Amino acid sequence: MNKIGLDAKKSKAIAASLNDLLANYMVFYQNTRGFHWNIKGNMFFELHLKFEELYNNLLLKIDEVAERILTLGAVPLHTFDDYSTTAQIKAAKNISDGEKAVKHILDAFQVLITKQRALAKLTADADDEGTNALVTDYLREQEKMVWMYSAFISK
Repeated sequence: MNKIGLDAKKSKAIAASLNDLLANYMVFYQNTRGFHWNIKGNMFFELHLKFEELYNNLLLKIDEVAERILTLGAVPLHTFDDYSTTAQIKAAKNISDGEKAVKHILDAFQVLITKQRALAKLTADADDEGTNALVTDYLREQEKMVWMYSAFISK
C-alpha cells in the first residue's frame, strides 16, 4: 500500500496513465493559446474569448493532474521534450482559421476523452476514488464542450 492506502503497483500504473494525460493536456493547452493569439476573420471576437476561456480551463486541469500524480507518489512530466514525445495530440502550428482551430479542438477532446475513459476504468479497479472523481468530472464537462464546439462548426 502507498501513503494514501492504495495498492502501490496499481497507483504506479495510474500515475503513468496520468502522465500520458498530462502530456496531452499540455500540448492541447499550447495549441489553444496559439489559436487564441492567431485567430483571424469575422468570428475573431467570439473565438478569441472562447479560446482564452478554454486555455484557462486546461491550465487548471494541468495543475490538478500534476498534483494528483504527486499524490500517488510519482513525478509529473515537466519538459516540452517529454510532452512532445509522449502526447498523442500533436502541435498545431500557425492556424488562424476559426473552423480549422475548432476542428483541432474537437480532435484533441476526442483523444482526452478516450484516455480519460480508460483511466476511469483503471482507477475504478484500483478503488482510487480521488483520481476517478477527477477524470469523470472532466469527462462530463468535456462531453458538453464537444457538443458545443460541434454545433459551432455544423452547417
